[in-house]
Amino acid sequence: MRNSNGCLTGLVAGGSRIFLLMVWFSRPVLWNSVFSSVIWPCLGFLFLPFTTLMYYVLASAQPGKPLAGIDWLWIILALIIDVFTIGAAGQTNRENLPASVPGSTAPPAA
Repeated sequence: MRNSNGCLTGLVAGGSRIFLLMVWFSRPVLWNSVFSSVIWPCLGFLFLPFTTLMYYVLASAQPGKPLAGIDWLWIILALIIDVFTIGAAGQTNRENLPASVPGSTAPPAA
């Protein structure tokens, strides 16, 4: 049975990164007030785009105040979405591995 979730996974992962870039370019002053350096947003763009975007939304809603209470629940939910997106991409790409690689789902060559 062929898994066809690769396109959906790519759309979710790519869409969050595109939205993150749009926010970064459209509100640079607010972005710089939330993130003091360029390193964290860049790492967030590469590895955890939903979490970075959620942190930006929550931190920009109350500038100058630290996250507290229910804000951390939203950060954890965004982190779970990021982890599931990475896991879904890995699961989808298992069929592209050669049969000799451990974890591959390809049938062995006859």
